Amino acid sequence: MLAAILIAGAVLVARPGETARDRLPGRRARIDVTGMRRRARLLLDGPGSRPVLVASVLAGAPAGLYGGPVAGSVAAVYAGLAAYEWRRRAGRKRSAGQRDAHLDDLASLVADLRAGIPPAALTVSLSGAGRLGDLTEAVWRLAERTGAPAADLLERIESDARTADRSVRTAHAQAAGTQTTAIMLAALPLAGIALGHAIGADPTGVLLHSPLGAACVAGAVLLQCAGLKWAQRITEGVLR
Repeated sequence: MLAAILIAGAVLVARPGETARDRLPGRRARIDVTGMRRRARLLLDGPGSRPVLVASVLAGAPAGLYGGPVAGSVAAVYAGLAAYEWRRRAGRKRSAGQRDAHLDDLASLVADLRAGIPPAALTVSLSGAGRLGDLTEAVWRLAERTGAPAADLLERIESDARTADRSVRTAHAQAAGTQTTAIMLAALPLAGIALGHAIGADPTGVLLHSPLGAACVAGAVLLQCAGLKWAQRITEGVLR
């Protein structure tokens, strides 16, 4: 039961945020069972979830052997959350690097167009570039149909994209303080446990080896996961 509660807290943090449609005024909150099953399947079966599961097992197994099931469950949840956050930050950094590379390709494309290289020989470099690739293809179609200057349009797209990226990076820098504060608040219970040991009590023994302590641990982990998820949604909502 305790493990199920703690895993539910981890899923609360790891699951995707609500969509723009869900934020429409007057839309009632409904329990989407199918969506929950799909997210759980992606969480457990997706290739990106394997590091999270491996980290949970590697941390939870020895903690459970030496400290009991409560310690094993807590270690597994915290290790999984740490691995998930590391994977999320690494993915964001990788996406930012890919976008910068696509923007550099777009700048080169503009320079080549002004040098007179035919557009058909240049579109391959931006294949798979997401929205930038779609805009590039739209520019080609517009240039072919109307004779519009493709180089000028692409240069404007690149300039607007780089301006938007600078705004996003500024927002990320400003949100870093909020994220750090949330992590520090989530770690405060560890200071309370250390204080209990310092005054001669045995908080670890009570929390890990008594029913009341296990209930307190489960509630604390759920509240921490909810707080981290709340802080994450606040910061990501500002960055959208």
